[in-house]
Amino acid sequence: MSRAGTTYDDAERRIPQSRIQVTLAGASTTPYWLDDPSRPDPLPPLEGATATDLAVVGGGYTGLWTALMAKERNPDRRVVLLEGKRIGWAASGRNGGFCEASLTHGEANGEKHLPQETARLQELGLENLQQIADTVEKYGIDCGFEWTGTLSVATEDHQVEWLREDEGKDPDVVFLDRDAVRKELNSPLYRAGLWDKKSTAMLHPARLAWGLQRACLASGVEIYEHTPVRSISAATGGNGPVRLTTDGGTVTAAKVALATNVFPSLLKRTRLHTVPVYDYVLMTEPLTPEQLRAIGWHNRQGLSDLNNRFHYYRLATDPQGHQRILFGGYDAVYHYGRQVKAEYDQREETFARLAAHFYATFPQLESVKFTHKWGGAIDTCSRFFSFFTTAYGGRVAYAAGYTGLGVGATRFGANVLLDLLAGTPTERTRLQLVTKKPLPFPPEPLAWLGVKITTAAMIRSDRRQGRRGPWLKLMDAAGIGFDS
Repeated sequence: MSRAGTTYDDAERRIPQSRIQVTLAGASTTPYWLDDPSRPDPLPPLEGATATDLAVVGGGYTGLWTALMAKERNPDRRVVLLEGKRIGWAASGRNGGFCEASLTHGEANGEKHLPQETARLQELGLENLQQIADTVEKYGIDCGFEWTGTLSVATEDHQVEWLREDEGKDPDVVFLDRDAVRKELNSPLYRAGLWDKKSTAMLHPARLAWGLQRACLASGVEIYEHTPVRSISAATGGNGPVRLTTDGGTVTAAKVALATNVFPSLLKRTRLHTVPVYDYVLMTEPLTPEQLRAIGWHNRQGLSDLNNRFHYYRLATDPQGHQRILFGGYDAVYHYGRQVKAEYDQREETFARLAAHFYATFPQLESVKFTHKWGGAIDTCSRFFSFFTTAYGGRVAYAAGYTGLGVGATRFGANVLLDLLAGTPTERTRLQLVTKKPLPFPPEPLAWLGVKITTAAMIRSDRRQGRRGPWLKLMDAAGIGFDS
């Protein structure tokens, strides 16, 4: 029986490129989630000078959660949020919409890096996910939030035993054999599955960001779009304010939360701790009722496979009530020099590969075309989950490193930022998750060379039944890795 890696490779060779090009022809390069008539009108940029109690730099999830919860903690506090382009335009508005409880990019990764805290972090992650659901209800955020859980699927025989290791540990985590998993979602590639029913919700990621924007504005947060912050400074020592310089003016703030994620940090000492990696996604045209019946998917779980270079996919309901499939992942592309450029958002080679893999996964859908193709940078750090630091005598706090799992974890991270800025120790700030930093990546050209070698090693591992070669074992021992 063919291994999944070989199956995907064969699909790329077997399906004519001419057919792939037809299925991708005319696909919009705008992220599907942002191609939405409910997108809010632009907000004006900052002009002139202003002063505030708290300035938040970045209008993605981390910044929005930080601003909103700052007002919830103290409604009288003046909060100013500065966004370089539009609210939710980057990773927060173009991701897959998997809102997961994990704060450590999965239990196994948490055990590897923070074994003494893994159990408590799982509890805190589930509490955080429930609090997100509560917030969505409280503010009436129309983001399609639905508790579906995730289905991890084995696409190679040896992966079945990996899934069996978690069988019986939790009543909400159910092992599915070949027949059972194919009743959930009918793909010839599946050997088994593990359905975690409680740790993940699906949502419309851009509408979550826009809903948080509306909640912030209603709470009194001042939001300025098209206002990139160019520099940060403060008087040496003491408790004086921090100064943020933008193209149109300045903000003087008692406290500053930096939530710039993949973009170069205003704190130069943290810049080697992350690298930008490009991820790519396709969205299908609406499926017919017959096509839906052919694949099943009655419980609407989010899916991913178990390969190093994994795919993730889900159902999405469009404004007309039709069902589409989002299909992404696999390639994780790093560009020399940690560069983040708009032209990298499109990569035809990867789109063609994803289309071929989609048809290998769902041969019943061979006539389905794609209406959207997009990509973008996510930040990753060497431990694959968030890290935190402070600067300027505790007046500035910074978070980054979510590695594609930030839809849920950013809310927890925002609470950490507010705790750090408050200066009073809490359970969150005492966690090694917060006090311990990941190893930085090396400077160029070593970073580029390391990523290339690691990617090649991951490909070999996937084609050798998951066996990790000497390079990956060395990276594991050093606490440095690379993930898609």
